[in-house]
Amino acid sequence: MTESSTAIDLTPPDVTPYRRGNTGIDYVTTLESGRPGPHAVINALTHGNEVCGAVAIDTLFRLGVRPTRGRLTLALANVAAYLGFDPDTPYASRCVEEDFNRVWSPEVLDGRRDSVELHRARQLRPVYDSADLLLDVHSMTNDTAPLTLCGRTRRGRELARRLGHPSWIVADEGHASGRRLLDYGAFAASDGGPTALLVECGQHWKAATADVAVETCLRFLLNADMIDADIALPFLRRRDEPLRVVEVTQAVTARTDSFAFVRAFVGLEVLPRAGTLIAHDGDTPVVTPHDDCVLIMPARRAKAGQTAVRLGRLVP
Repeated sequence: MTESSTAIDLTPPDVTPYRRGNTGIDYVTTLESGRPGPHAVINALTHGNEVCGAVAIDTLFRLGVRPTRGRLTLALANVAAYLGFDPDTPYASRCVEEDFNRVWSPEVLDGRRDSVELHRARQLRPVYDSADLLLDVHSMTNDTAPLTLCGRTRRGRELARRLGHPSWIVADEGHASGRRLLDYGAFAASDGGPTALLVECGQHWKAATADVAVETCLRFLLNADMIDADIALPFLRRRDEPLRVVEVTQAVTARTDSFAFVRAFVGLEVLPRAGTLIAHDGDTPVVTPHDDCVLIMPARRAKAGQTAVRLGRLVP
């Protein structure tokens, strides 16, 4: 799909009414219940062209959602990129200077380098540091079924199972090009503690993608026993799909700028035979490493150093 032929079925909501919030950080609002409980953070606009997250946050505000215990923070992350969204060039507003979702290591956050995204990450870092539960809302380039990335922790995988939607759950370790918010600090620690999920709600600008985002946010809060079921029920659909868990066995990082797939994969294809050719990285063939190999989120255009695709296997 080229930019000129991209259908935009979602109207980006106006988020400027949420700028002042109540935390001293632009576009961050914390809602207190006055009762003991977890601090849950719903994070959207990690990438400025992923409109579904803005729709979900806007919907939660319009519904008047308030936590029945603990506290709930609604955060709009890379608003600088989002405010530049142009339907004629919808991919261009993913970021301003760099990927907000590749800066989440102490070396980068505490280093001397700066950018629009790094400045914003440093502003938001205390919010994420205080979270017990985090849901990071994303969307995808390809028209792939929604999926949840749970990292490598057992607690992340169990939380994704409890939510029950999306029905695809992917356990992986992230990208060679930088650490995601999902992989940041205590979220990725193996010895318990805060739990984070990243939900990929569908193709960036399909109307159904926003529906998935809203439903997943409400399921996340219901699972934490933080909202009344009556608020969520109108948005919850019956789910008959079985839960499927994929453990990533290999992240394929492009070595050249001429990485190209042999056909148009959209993601979640299961290729039955090991050694099946899927791409060429320059002159180097890229093949599946094992039987029944699942392709996860093949990139639209992978540049050298970026993740081109993740490969995995289905597990119980």
